[in-house]
Amino acid sequence: MSESAVRIGLVLPDVMGTYGDNGNALILRQRLRMRDIDAEIVQITLNDPVPESLDVYTLGGAEDAAQRLATRHLTKYPGLQRASERGAPVLAICAAIQVLGHWYETSAGERVDGISLFDVTTAPQATRSIGEVVTTPGLAGLTQKLTGFENHRGGTTLGADAAPLATVTSGVGNGVGDGREGVVQGSVIGTYMHGPVLARNPELADHLLEKALGTSLQPLDLSEVAQLRKERLRRT
Repeated sequence: MSESAVRIGLVLPDVMGTYGDNGNALILRQRLRMRDIDAEIVQITLNDPVPESLDVYTLGGAEDAAQRLATRHLTKYPGLQRASERGAPVLAICAAIQVLGHWYETSAGERVDGISLFDVTTAPQATRSIGEVVTTPGLAGLTQKLTGFENHRGGTTLGADAAPLATVTSGVGNGVGDGREGVVQGSVIGTYMHGPVLARNPELADHLLEKALGTSLQPLDLSEVAQLRKERLRRT
């Protein structure tokens, strides 16, 4: 790996990669390379400590048992927490929101402590939220609607230190009936949208990259991405 390359941490893909969420790291790398910026993906598995020195991090979704493994690993190796403290951008998808919260409750009713990067708590809801979701972002710098596929039973409640990523136009969102979707706290962003979400929302991808690089990026003119967004928004 080149020392000058942007280092993208793919955190625990062996247990946190439901619905192709590992693709978010690929999207970040490709969007950098298309701008002639060297970039590498660093896979961090259950066999590895979590480095705190990477430039941007992504985590995916998981089921209950995998969540437990991820929570234990991130507690034992707090590199992600230290990276977020210095402002490194982190993207957490679905169950990763719950792992990064104060606590989450399993489908069996057991409460598990998270790592508290988010001021949120999550408990199972009576019905599962499944389907396309469209939201209007509230995060500064984002102007385009966010779109993705949600499939979760968790209901996430935001505390005073956490802000929503967006408000729901179509779909469910965080699952507690408040019209909110996702969470933002410091440099850490969470969303229940799969897709992978960065393939469907290039503006969000570039937001993470700009935070990692500390500079603005010119948009990429990709007709196939625009067509994907148009098709997905038309279906909702």
